Formats: sequence, structure tokens, C-alpha cells
Amino acid sequence: MIIDENLLLENGAVYEDYPAKEMIYQFGDTPHYYFQIVKGIVELNNYHEDGKEFTLNILSAGQSIGESLLFGDNKYPMNAVAKTECSVLKLMKSDFLSLVSENRDIMFNMFRHLSDRLFYKYLMLFNNSAAEPCTKIRFLMDYYKGCTHHKDPFAYTVPLTRQQIANLTGLRVETVIRAVKKMEQDRLLRLMGRRIQY
Repeated sequence: MIIDENLLLENGAVYEDYPAKEMIYQFGDTPHYYFQIVKGIVELNNYHEDGKEFTLNILSAGQSIGESLLFGDNKYPMNAVAKTECSVLKLMKSDFLSLVSENRDIMFNMFRHLSDRLFYKYLMLFNNSAAEPCTKIRFLMDYYKGCTHHKDPFAYTVPLTRQQIANLTGLRVETVIRAVKKMEQDRLLRLMGRRIQY
């Protein structure tokens, strides 16, 4: 959790619920709130001119949404969509900035979190320049697995659908399906029904 839930509530945050597929904010909106996920999954995405979706990130409980934009004057360059039913804590931008500026621990925790997000973006930018689909997919799964305590081979259940993997890597879903089957043949992962064990 980025900021303690009780501390957010003490500073004026309110719970807001979103059904699956509802927009929390969309491209071009002005950031007015700090959002922190209490439960559910949120996807940050964009759409190309041809309508193809590109997923920037998939976030879950304890993570915040679009917080870096509260420190500047830019509009949202992406959409935030509830992928499942979500409950989110929402704090006014002015209250968030006061909370961060008045609490050194929260400020440094926010810096660490922003640093982690930049690290992820740099890795994904480099990864998405790779030509080989299996390399892109393996890199993505290495990143997700590295964020957990699962270190043994095949101990980690990848929490992404084939479509989400495609959207995160810029590949077509058919390419992901073929690459995942090849990775299974090469004993890099195991398939348990529709689930990928990595």
C-alpha cells in the first residue's frame, strides 16, 4: 500500500466503487484526485487510431493510479479502466499534496514508488523494442514474477490473460498464443488449463 488507508481517510479521502469496464478517468481529463486501489484491478491503456488497444500497466489493490500527474500541470495521457469491480480511495489533489509535503515518510515512500514505476516503464520500453515474441513475453513474466516472493520454476501463476500479455507487449494475441505454446515446449513455463505457471 502506497499510503495507509486510515491516513487517507483522516485527510478527507472517500471510497468510490466502479463496476467492471467503467472509466475512472480518461485521456485528456485534468487530474484532480489521488486514487488508490482498495480492491479490484485497474488497467491503464490507450487506443491507436486503428482502434487497437495498448496496455500501459495493470494495477491492483494497494497501488495508486496516475499519481505522478498530480505533481505537474499535464492532462492524463491515458485511460484508467476498472477491469473488475473496484473500490478506490479518492483524495482531492490539494489535500494529497498537503499530506505529502507535511509527512516526510510519505514523501519518500511516494518517491520510491515513482522510481519503481519509472523503472518498469524503462524496462518495458526496451523490452518492447525486441524482435522475438518469446523474448518479450519472458521479460514481462520475469518482471511480474520478480515483484513476488515466488522464485522456484513454475511456482508463479501469471495473473494476465493472453490478450493482456498482447496488449502489454504490443504483440497480436495470436502471436502470444503461439509463443506461449513454444515456451511450454521449451520447458520455460507450464500450462495448467488457461493458466500460465512460470
